[in-house]
Amino acid sequence: MAEVQSGPRARYREQTRAEIKETALRQLADGGVAALALTRIAKDMGLSGPALYRYFASRDDLLNALIRDTYDDAATAIGGAAARSSAAAASPRERLRSLAAAYRDWAVGEPHRYLLIQGSPVPGYVAPADTLDRARAVLGPFLPVFAGGAPGAGVAPVVEQMTAWLGSDPAVGGWVAEYAADTAADTAASARALAGALLAWAQLHGSVGLETAGQFAGMGHSVDTLLDAQIGMLADAFGLE
Repeated sequence: MAEVQSGPRARYREQTRAEIKETALRQLADGGVAALALTRIAKDMGLSGPALYRYFASRDDLLNALIRDTYDDAATAIGGAAARSSAAAASPRERLRSLAAAYRDWAVGEPHRYLLIQGSPVPGYVAPADTLDRARAVLGPFLPVFAGGAPGAGVAPVVEQMTAWLGSDPAVGGWVAEYAADTAADTAASARALAGALLAWAQLHGSVGLETAGQFAGMGHSVDTLLDAQIGMLADAFGLE
């Protein structure tokens, strides 16, 4: 069985699936999710409709693959920035800035893919359960940045809610420990890590989401400056050095 799966037929199948996804991404770039149509993909590739359905059973099946790939690529970009910061022995504040910049660079570089996972939900589409772990892999590198912080009064309510979340969902503690091993037996540190990552995601999505949607056009400011100010305020809120 292994030989069959790794043979020419299997390679051809994977190559064709990759070409279908590339064609779908071009449709997304041209017109968003509403433009995604299996019949149009088949036509662009010179395939019949029934032939395409041998590779993806439905539009949602194709969306599942695109969304999984998108989360994985985003996680790779953020993870690479985290590794570089760690190698440079950067401070928590510097690490946060590096992660935020990597997040923005990835999103702005591929706005149609960013909007696929962070834009408006696709009507009638339900993402597969495994996308949760992939989404958490994108945010994971932010967790250790905040674990050793000293949250101020302004973010204390968020920290309190994250403490309650840890108590009600053991899987959340496992996620935090995966990226910030020192917090495994420290609920307070885990709650700080979660609160910081959540707020970082909210800040980034607000700024990056507006930028990728073209909402900052003509507003007279540099997005780099705006994001730097937002991240600086978040670092201050958590007492990051």
